Amino acid sequence: MPDPCGLLLLDKPSGPTSHDLVYAVRRGSGVRRVGHAGTLDPLASGLLIMCLGPATRLSEYLAGKDKRYLARVRLGQATTTYDAQGAVTETHADLPGQAAVEAALVPFRGRQQQVPPAYSAIKRGGQKAYELARRGETVELDARPVEFYSLELVDWQPPELQLNVHCSAGTYIRSLAHDLGQRLGCGAHLSALRRTASGSFDLSQAISLPDLQSAFAGGNWLQYLRPPDAALVDWPSVRLTTEAAGRVQRGQPVKLDLPAGQFGDAGAELLARAYNAAGDFIAVLRADTSAGVWRPHKVFLEN
Repeated sequence: MPDPCGLLLLDKPSGPTSHDLVYAVRRGSGVRRVGHAGTLDPLASGLLIMCLGPATRLSEYLAGKDKRYLARVRLGQATTTYDAQGAVTETHADLPGQAAVEAALVPFRGRQQQVPPAYSAIKRGGQKAYELARRGETVELDARPVEFYSLELVDWQPPELQLNVHCSAGTYIRSLAHDLGQRLGCGAHLSALRRTASGSFDLSQAISLPDLQSAFAGGNWLQYLRPPDAALVDWPSVRLTTEAAGRVQRGQPVKLDLPAGQFGDAGAELLARAYNAAGDFIAVLRADTSAGVWRPHKVFLEN
């Protein structure tokens, strides 16, 4: 019997790693293939999208979605890891006022280059940066493009403040906290983080870990499994004829009339959801504009 295929929206507690929760879901569900779409540090809590069965093949699209966070920042202390789990590297008793913090946030909004923390999973020479940093080696990572769509101060209780963040995928909120402290001249680190949304999914749709574990024990956890195509709701979709669906399920290209305007930037990769005549999600299609056809990119329901 094939593994169930779909998405679990989990409200991750602070403490376990994202991999710990992959293992917990694999053990509780009995599903062999389990992954997640976007790591949360152990310190962080909030929305973690788990992909089960063939839906693990959609994790790359989910991980690339924009994210929303509530981030608590501690002023006056910088740390090695840029969060509360690292060793303190500098302290300052003289802290800025709220107006200075508001002004310091302005340059962070919009597109910019961000240097990831040395204690991150980015690889250097085949090794993860945090492994090198833990050995005391100097780790220099290249800046990468990120974008803060919105960045607002929502709570001010010195020495801590809370930020409401809406940012692009791949943004390090730990780096934001550290960089803010450097700009203010007082040092800062991330003291708490909660992911509230990822793409079209938000935390109100997620199940807590204790409730999910109870559902595993009771054998009724499948009610929380969302269909895999829920990850792709912002893509164009097409309902195929029985003949065309059969071709796609056999890995063969099909000719379709999908208006280019549905895809926005013509330079972007053209992808679409494909359904059979019964309305079942069967594949991700990729446009081959040079040949004028759509080719099966990832097939989820084979003949």
